[in-house]
Amino acid sequence: MKLREIYNRAFQAGIDHDLRGKEHVMKDLERKKKEFDSLGPGEKEFFDIESLNNPYSDSRILFGTGDEEIKSALVGIDIDVGEILLADRLRSKGKRIDLAFSHHPSGSAFANLHSVMQIQSDILNTFGVPINIAEALMEKRIREVERKLLPANHTRSVDAARLLGIPFLCMHTAADNMVAHHLQRLFDSEKPYLLADVLDILKTLPEYRDAAANGAGPKIVLGSKKRKAGKIFVDMTGGTEGAKDIFRTLTNSGVSTIVGMHISEEHRKEAEKASMNVVVAGHISSDNLGLNLLLDAISTADEIEITECSGFRRFHH
Repeated sequence: MKLREIYNRAFQAGIDHDLRGKEHVMKDLERKKKEFDSLGPGEKEFFDIESLNNPYSDSRILFGTGDEEIKSALVGIDIDVGEILLADRLRSKGKRIDLAFSHHPSGSAFANLHSVMQIQSDILNTFGVPINIAEALMEKRIREVERKLLPANHTRSVDAARLLGIPFLCMHTAADNMVAHHLQRLFDSEKPYLLADVLDILKTLPEYRDAAANGAGPKIVLGSKKRKAGKIFVDMTGGTEGAKDIFRTLTNSGVSTIVGMHISEEHRKEAEKASMNVVVAGHISSDNLGLNLLLDAISTADEIEITECSGFRRFHH
Protein backbone atom coordinates (compact mmCIF):
# COMPACT_ATOMS: atom_id res chain seq x y z
CA MET A 1 0.00 0.00 0.00
CA LYS A 2 1.29 3.48 -0.84
CA LEU A 3 1.89 5.97 1.97
CA ARG A 4 -0.61 8.37 0.41
CA GLU A 5 -3.30 5.67 0.44
CA ILE A 6 -2.68 4.96 4.13
CA TYR A 7 -2.92 8.68 4.86
CA ASN A 8 -6.12 9.13 2.84
CA ARG A 9 -7.81 6.09 4.40
CA ALA A 10 -6.85 7.27 7.89
CA PHE A 11 -8.19 10.81 7.76
CA GLN A 12 -11.29 9.62 5.88
CA ALA A 13 -11.99 7.18 8.72
CA GLY A 14 -11.63 10.13 11.10
CA ILE A 15 -14.23 12.05 9.10
CA ASP A 16 -16.60 9.06 9.03
CA HIS A 17 -16.43 8.79 12.83
CA ASP A 18 -16.46 12.51 13.66
CA LEU A 19 -18.95 13.13 16.49
CA ARG A 20 -20.21 16.26 14.72
CA GLY A 21 -21.43 14.19 11.76
CA LYS A 22 -20.00 13.93 8.26
CA GLU A 23 -22.31 16.62 6.87
CA HIS A 24 -20.92 19.14 9.35
CA VAL A 25 -17.33 18.26 8.40
CA MET A 26 -18.10 18.63 4.69
CA LYS A 27 -19.54 22.10 5.30
CA ASP A 28 -16.35 23.09 7.11
CA LEU A 29 -14.27 21.84 4.16
CA GLU A 30 -16.42 23.86 1.75
CA ARG A 31 -15.82 26.99 3.82
CA LYS A 32 -12.09 26.24 3.85
CA LYS A 33 -12.05 26.07 0.03
CA LYS A 34 -13.88 29.40 -0.20
CA GLU A 35 -11.32 30.89 2.18
CA PHE A 36 -8.48 29.61 0.00
CA ASP A 37 -10.05 30.93 -3.20
CA SER A 38 -10.37 34.41 -1.69
CA LEU A 39 -6.67 34.65 -0.81
CA GLY A 40 -4.11 36.60 -2.80
CA PRO A 41 -1.02 34.89 -4.33
CA GLY A 42 1.21 35.91 -1.42
CA GLU A 43 -1.20 34.47 1.14
CA LYS A 44 -1.76 31.22 -0.78
CA GLU A 45 1.97 30.49 -0.56
CA PHE A 46 1.65 29.78 3.17
CA PHE A 47 -1.77 28.13 3.10
CA ASP A 48 -1.98 24.50 4.23
CA ILE A 49 -3.21 22.89 1.00
CA GLU A 50 -3.83 19.57 2.80
CA SER A 51 -6.54 21.28 4.86
CA LEU A 52 -8.74 21.45 1.74
CA ASN A 53 -9.24 17.67 1.97
CA ASN A 54 -8.11 16.69 5.47
CA PRO A 55 -9.82 18.79 8.17
CA TYR A 56 -7.49 17.62 10.95
CA SER A 57 -4.38 19.80 10.97
CA ASP A 58 -2.69 17.55 13.55
CA SER A 59 -2.84 14.48 11.26
CA ARG A 60 -0.32 14.69 8.43
CA ILE A 61 2.42 13.03 6.39
CA LEU A 62 5.41 14.63 8.12
CA PHE A 63 8.11 13.22 5.84
CA GLY A 64 7.70 11.35 2.57
CA THR A 65 6.38 11.93 -0.93
CA GLY A 66 3.34 9.68 -0.45
CA ASP A 67 4.51 7.33 -3.22
CA GLU A 68 6.51 5.07 -0.90
CA GLU A 69 5.39 1.43 -0.77
CA ILE A 70 4.53 0.56 2.83
CA LYS A 71 4.48 -3.06 3.95
CA SER A 72 5.62 -2.57 7.55
CA ALA A 73 5.41 0.20 10.14
CA LEU A 74 6.86 1.05 13.53
CA VAL A 75 3.78 2.30 15.40
CA GLY A 76 3.91 4.25 18.65
CA ILE A 77 1.83 6.63 20.72
CA ASP A 78 4.78 9.04 20.48
CA ILE A 79 7.43 8.91 17.79
CA ASP A 80 10.28 11.18 18.81
CA VAL A 81 13.96 11.20 17.87
CA GLY A 82 14.56 8.09 20.00
CA GLU A 83 11.93 6.08 18.14
CA ILE A 84 13.27 7.27 14.77
CA LEU A 85 16.71 6.03 15.82
CA LEU A 86 15.07 2.79 16.99
CA ALA A 87 13.53 2.37 13.53
CA ASP A 88 16.95 2.88 11.94
CA ARG A 89 18.56 0.41 14.39
CA LEU A 90 15.89 -2.21 13.64
CA ARG A 91 16.54 -1.72 9.94
CA SER A 92 20.26 -2.25 10.46
CA LYS A 93 19.46 -5.54 12.20
CA GLY A 94 17.45 -6.74 9.20
CA LYS A 95 13.94 -5.76 10.36
CA ARG A 96 11.85 -4.16 7.63
CA ILE A 97 10.52 -0.76 8.71
CA ASP A 98 8.94 1.25 5.89
CA LEU A 99 7.15 3.84 8.02
CA ALA A 100 7.25 5.52 11.41
CA PHE A 101 3.60 5.93 12.44
CA SER A 102 2.86 8.15 15.44
CA HIS A 103 -0.36 9.02 17.21
CA HIS A 104 0.76 12.27 18.81
CA PRO A 105 1.74 14.99 16.34
CA SER A 106 5.15 16.38 15.47
CA GLY A 107 6.39 19.04 13.10
CA SER A 108 3.76 21.22 11.46
CA ALA A 109 1.03 18.92 12.82
CA PHE A 110 2.12 19.80 16.37
CA ALA A 111 2.53 23.51 15.58
CA ASN A 112 -1.08 23.56 14.31
CA LEU A 113 -2.59 21.45 17.11
CA HIS A 114 -4.69 24.36 18.35
CA SER A 115 -6.47 24.57 14.98
CA VAL A 116 -8.48 21.39 15.61
CA MET A 117 -9.78 22.54 19.00
CA GLN A 118 -12.80 24.29 17.49
CA ILE A 119 -14.20 20.78 17.04
CA GLN A 120 -14.89 20.80 20.77
CA SER A 121 -17.30 23.75 20.47
CA ASP A 122 -19.42 21.89 17.94
CA ILE A 123 -19.41 18.67 19.99
CA LEU A 124 -20.42 20.58 23.13
CA ASN A 125 -23.28 22.07 21.14
CA THR A 126 -24.55 18.57 20.28
CA PHE A 127 -24.73 17.95 24.05
CA GLY A 128 -26.94 20.95 24.62
CA VAL A 129 -24.41 23.74 25.25
CA PRO A 130 -25.48 26.86 23.32
CA ILE A 131 -22.98 27.39 20.49
CA ASN A 132 -22.29 31.01 21.47
CA ILE A 133 -21.23 29.92 24.97
CA ALA A 134 -19.19 26.96 23.69
CA GLU A 135 -17.33 29.09 21.15
CA ALA A 136 -16.70 31.95 23.58
CA LEU A 137 -15.20 29.61 26.18
CA MET A 138 -13.15 27.64 23.63
CA GLU A 139 -11.74 30.67 21.83
CA LYS A 140 -9.93 31.75 24.99
CA ARG A 141 -8.55 28.23 25.54
CA ILE A 142 -7.48 27.89 21.88
CA ARG A 143 -5.45 31.10 22.08
CA GLU A 144 -3.85 29.86 25.30
CA VAL A 145 -2.78 26.57 23.67
CA GLU A 146 -1.50 28.41 20.58
CA ARG A 147 0.72 30.61 22.75
CA LYS A 148 2.08 27.56 24.57
CA LEU A 149 3.03 25.92 21.25
CA LEU A 150 4.84 28.95 19.84
CA PRO A 151 8.25 28.32 21.50
CA ALA A 152 8.28 24.54 20.87
CA ASN A 153 11.07 22.99 18.78
CA HIS A 154 8.55 20.91 16.87
CA THR A 155 10.73 19.75 13.93
CA ARG A 156 13.25 17.62 15.84
CA SER A 157 11.79 14.18 15.12
CA VAL A 158 10.84 15.16 11.56
CA ASP A 159 14.43 16.23 10.93
CA ALA A 160 15.67 12.88 12.26
CA ALA A 161 13.29 11.02 9.94
CA ARG A 162 14.44 13.12 6.98
CA LEU A 163 18.13 12.58 7.69
CA LEU A 164 17.64 8.81 8.01
CA GLY A 165 15.22 8.57 5.08
CA ILE A 166 12.32 7.12 7.10
CA PRO A 167 8.79 8.08 5.99
CA PHE A 168 6.91 9.59 8.93
CA LEU A 169 3.16 9.92 9.54
CA CYS A 170 1.06 11.08 12.49
CA MET A 171 -2.66 10.64 13.06
CA HIS A 172 -3.95 12.48 16.12
CA THR A 173 -7.52 13.81 15.91
CA ALA A 174 -8.35 11.24 13.23
CA ALA A 175 -7.61 8.48 15.78
CA ASP A 176 -9.16 10.38 18.69
CA ASN A 177 -12.40 10.58 16.70
CA MET A 178 -12.39 6.80 16.47
CA VAL A 179 -12.18 6.24 20.22
CA ALA A 180 -14.65 9.02 21.07
CA HIS A 181 -17.21 7.68 18.59
CA HIS A 182 -16.70 4.07 19.71
CA LEU A 183 -17.11 4.78 23.42
CA GLN A 184 -19.97 7.25 23.05
CA ARG A 185 -21.90 4.72 20.99
CA LEU A 186 -21.07 2.00 23.52
CA PHE A 187 -22.32 3.98 26.52
CA ASP A 188 -25.40 5.19 24.65
CA SER A 189 -26.21 1.56 23.86
CA GLU A 190 -25.34 -0.04 27.22
CA LYS A 191 -26.76 2.81 29.36
CA PRO A 192 -24.66 2.17 32.50
CA TYR A 193 -26.65 2.87 35.68
CA LEU A 194 -23.79 3.47 38.13
CA LEU A 195 -20.22 4.72 37.73
CA ALA A 196 -19.17 1.19 38.69
CA ASP A 197 -20.94 0.02 35.51
CA VAL A 198 -18.96 2.59 33.47
CA LEU A 199 -15.72 1.05 34.75
CA ASP A 200 -16.98 -2.47 34.01
CA ILE A 201 -17.86 -1.54 30.42
CA LEU A 202 -14.44 0.05 29.84
CA LYS A 203 -12.72 -3.05 31.18
CA THR A 204 -14.42 -5.23 28.57
CA LEU A 205 -12.11 -3.59 26.01
CA PRO A 206 -8.62 -5.12 25.66
CA GLU A 207 -6.80 -1.77 25.76
CA TYR A 208 -8.26 -0.91 29.16
CA ARG A 209 -7.84 -4.45 30.48
CA ASP A 210 -4.17 -4.33 29.50
CA ALA A 211 -3.77 -0.94 31.18
CA ALA A 212 -5.52 -2.17 34.34
CA ALA A 213 -3.16 -5.16 34.50
CA ASN A 214 -0.27 -2.67 34.48
CA GLY A 215 -1.69 -0.39 37.18
CA ALA A 216 -2.98 2.27 34.79
CA GLY A 217 -6.61 1.24 34.38
CA PRO A 218 -9.74 3.41 34.37
CA LYS A 219 -10.41 5.35 37.57
CA ILE A 220 -13.17 7.47 39.06
CA VAL A 221 -11.57 10.81 39.95
CA LEU A 222 -14.82 12.59 40.90
CA GLY A 223 -17.76 10.67 42.31
CA SER A 224 -17.93 7.10 43.58
CA LYS A 225 -18.85 3.67 42.27
CA LYS A 226 -22.32 3.93 43.82
CA ARG A 227 -23.17 7.23 42.13
CA LYS A 228 -25.60 7.15 39.21
CA ALA A 229 -23.93 7.76 35.85
CA GLY A 230 -26.80 9.71 34.25
CA LYS A 231 -26.08 11.27 30.86
CA ILE A 232 -22.50 10.51 29.75
CA PHE A 233 -20.29 12.75 27.64
CA VAL A 234 -17.18 11.08 26.16
CA ASP A 235 -14.62 13.88 25.98
CA MET A 236 -11.73 12.45 23.98
CA THR A 237 -11.22 14.44 20.80
CA GLY A 238 -10.43 17.97 19.66
CA GLY A 239 -6.68 18.37 20.12
CA THR A 240 -6.16 18.74 23.86
CA GLU A 241 -7.95 19.59 27.09
CA GLY A 242 -10.69 22.16 26.55
CA ALA A 243 -11.96 25.14 28.54
CA LYS A 244 -12.00 24.69 32.32
CA ASP A 245 -15.13 26.86 32.64
CA ILE A 246 -17.39 24.52 30.65
CA PHE A 247 -18.43 22.10 33.41
CA ARG A 248 -21.24 24.19 34.91
CA THR A 249 -22.73 24.69 31.46
CA LEU A 250 -22.54 20.96 30.74
CA THR A 251 -24.30 20.22 34.05
CA ASN A 252 -27.03 22.69 33.14
CA SER A 253 -27.37 20.88 29.79
CA GLY A 254 -28.09 17.59 31.57
CA VAL A 255 -24.66 15.92 31.48
CA SER A 256 -23.87 14.06 34.71
CA THR A 257 -20.66 12.17 33.87
CA ILE A 258 -17.62 12.92 31.75
CA VAL A 259 -15.48 10.03 30.55
CA GLY A 260 -12.14 11.42 29.41
CA MET A 261 -8.60 10.35 28.68
CA HIS A 262 -7.16 12.55 31.43
CA ILE A 263 -7.93 15.67 33.44
CA SER A 264 -5.64 18.33 34.90
CA GLU A 265 -5.94 19.21 38.57
CA GLU A 266 -7.19 22.68 37.64
CA HIS A 267 -9.94 21.23 35.45
CA ARG A 268 -10.79 18.62 38.11
CA LYS A 269 -11.40 21.33 40.70
CA GLU A 270 -13.75 23.18 38.35
CA ALA A 271 -15.64 19.95 37.57
CA GLU A 272 -16.00 19.32 41.30
CA LYS A 273 -17.58 22.75 41.78
CA ALA A 274 -20.16 21.76 39.15
CA SER A 275 -20.87 18.43 40.95
CA MET A 276 -19.78 16.57 37.81
CA ASN A 277 -18.78 12.91 37.90
CA VAL A 278 -15.48 12.30 36.11
CA VAL A 279 -14.09 8.94 34.99
CA VAL A 280 -10.55 8.96 33.62
CA ALA A 281 -10.39 6.04 31.21
CA GLY A 282 -6.65 6.48 30.74
CA HIS A 283 -4.57 8.51 28.31
CA ILE A 284 -2.30 5.95 26.67
CA SER A 285 -4.92 3.18 26.79
CA SER A 286 -7.49 5.44 25.10
CA ASP A 287 -4.92 6.47 22.49
CA ASN A 288 -4.26 2.78 21.95
CA LEU A 289 -7.95 2.11 21.35
CA GLY A 290 -8.30 4.96 18.88
CA LEU A 291 -5.16 3.96 17.00
CA ASN A 292 -6.19 0.29 16.88
CA LEU A 293 -9.62 1.21 15.50
CA LEU A 294 -7.93 3.43 12.92
CA LEU A 295 -5.51 0.68 11.88
CA ASP A 296 -8.45 -1.71 11.53
CA ALA A 297 -10.07 0.80 9.16
CA ILE A 298 -6.86 1.34 7.17
CA SER A 299 -5.79 -2.28 6.79
CA THR A 300 -8.62 -4.77 7.21
CA ALA A 301 -6.54 -7.67 5.86
CA ASP A 302 -3.34 -6.96 7.81
CA GLU A 303 -1.70 -5.52 4.72
CA ILE A 304 0.80 -3.76 6.97
CA GLU A 305 3.08 -5.58 9.41
CA ILE A 306 3.01 -3.69 12.71
CA THR A 307 5.95 -3.38 15.10
CA GLU A 308 4.77 -1.97 18.45
CA CYS A 309 6.71 0.67 20.38
CA SER A 310 6.30 3.72 22.61
CA GLY A 311 3.31 2.48 24.61
CA PHE A 312 1.35 1.08 21.66
CA ARG A 313 -0.21 -2.38 21.83
CA ARG A 314 -1.98 -3.85 18.79
CA PHE A 315 -5.44 -5.25 19.38
CA HIS A 316 -7.96 -6.05 16.66
CA HIS A 317 -11.65 -5.06 16.95
